[in-house]
Amino acid sequence: MARQLAPSTLKKLERRLDDERERLEKIIRHHEQDREQAMLAEGPTDRSPDPDNVDGGAIAVELETDRSMVQNAKDLLDAVKHAQDRMEKGLYGICEVTGEPIPMARLEAIPYATTTVEAARRG
Repeated sequence: MARQLAPSTLKKLERRLDDERERLEKIIRHHEQDREQAMLAEGPTDRSPDPDNVDGGAIAVELETDRSMVQNAKDLLDAVKHAQDRMEKGLYGICEVTGEPIPMARLEAIPYATTTVEAARRG
């Protein structure tokens, strides 16, 4: 089932995907640069925090939080790239699960959505 979005609507959503891709790539790039600088600045004992030590436990939590944030950004970036690929193939706005059109309100809220809310809940 082909989804016919107005060219102006498609262009607006394409710009939003481009902006989101740029934002996520920037987050990932900055985190990697910060991590590299931190590794160059820290000593060998800084790299292996002792979870039994208060400072070590805080460092471990901070490292895990950073890892989680970056992984989330990478996952979202993959979703954006996937939506852009679907756009190039003329499949954008069609649910990957049901083949039904994704409501415009969902695409406006989450431009990288590739399923309807109902299909995502089943998922």
